[in-house]
Amino acid sequence: MDFLKLLLRFASITSILLLVLGLYKPWVVLWWEDTQNRKKVVLLYGSVALTLWILHLLV
Repeated sequence: MDFLKLLLRFASITSILLLVLGLYKPWVVLWWEDTQNRKKVVLLYGSVALTLWILHLLV
């Protein structure tokens, strides 16, 4: 159980860091998309970070 909490915490922190990086340069974290913009960065990495953080709190 501790490993799962640690893994979820690490993944959520990584997602938050990618969110911050993507707000600065969206093309770095959305290289596979045709159009890279900050809205897509917030939607993708923001939702992933929020979901992982909530899972971390529930476990």
